[in-house]
Amino acid sequence: MKLDLNSDLGESFGAWTMGNDEAMLDIVTSANIACGFHAGDPLVMHNTMVAAGQRGVSIGAHPSFLDLWGFGRRPIQGDRPEDIEKMVIYQIGAAAALAQSVGLRLAHVKTHGSLGNMAMVDPDLARAVARATRAVDRDLILVVMPGLALEKAGLAEGLLVAREIYADRTYDDDGNLTSRKKPGAVIEDADFATKRILSMLDDGAITTVTGKRLPVSIDTICVHGDNAHAVAMASSLRGALETAGCTIAPFPSFLRA
Repeated sequence: MKLDLNSDLGESFGAWTMGNDEAMLDIVTSANIACGFHAGDPLVMHNTMVAAGQRGVSIGAHPSFLDLWGFGRRPIQGDRPEDIEKMVIYQIGAAAALAQSVGLRLAHVKTHGSLGNMAMVDPDLARAVARATRAVDRDLILVVMPGLALEKAGLAEGLLVAREIYADRTYDDDGNLTSRKKPGAVIEDADFATKRILSMLDDGAITTVTGKRLPVSIDTICVHGDNAHAVAMASSLRGALETAGCTIAPFPSFLRA
């Protein structure tokens, strides 16, 4: 089995530091880089891309709602899907330009926070994200949660999709992530997270908080860079996957094949 291990990185801002990007980039194979709307700034984006390129880590844009104050985790109501589409184009375009400036190319797009959660279940918002991705570069891979609206929208727009599961989050019965407001929604125990992912891979399914089994295809596994135990979790997970015989590589290398 070939799998990608990804993380949301570049989420520092000015003098404020979030996560340990250098350590995570030594472990993961794909980096979703914040584009300035929920975190990140031009210097952080540039430095994260350079560090990723030095390690052969694939890079992608990580667009969100315009919500620096709430780290992109507050739902933004009232904006029309066509307005969100332009905001996502803006963010992907900025990331693409910075990538080009350091001799790299964006490989993928992965939505952040509330934008991502809402796009997974709102067909109009999902189509806006998919159209925005295609408008910038039809060769970009769209990272999706399997079986939800964004996967359908990406495929309808002719995009290649990478189906993602989360090591550090729990799932509701609809296949979306459990709200962070609920106790236990964020997993911080590295050993538990690793065993849980291995079980999902063996089963070919997500297990929800009620025990429901949702069969899925899996291309990439995410460990959030802002999780306090991200480095330990990603390291444990990668080691266990490789011991189990998985090849860990950037998903463009095997999805495009």
